[in-house]
Amino acid sequence: MAHLGRLVVLAAALSLALLPIRAFAQVPAHVPGTICFTPQFWCWAQPPGPPSYPCGCPTPYGYVTGFLG
Repeated sequence: MAHLGRLVVLAAALSLALLPIRAFAQVPAHVPGTICFTPQFWCWAQPPGPPSYPCGCPTPYGYVTGFLG
């Protein structure tokens, strides 16, 4: 029975490790406030501003809101 408990704990830890987290993998080096982060992607801010201010990125389907970072 102890073996089953360890297996459950291991499975839970693995599940938590695989949860999606916010990735900044392909964001270039930048001055704070020059990139607009949306829920799915980022774009260069036009115009730049203070970090955390609202912003948006144009897409073929319309304007997507985000925040400056």
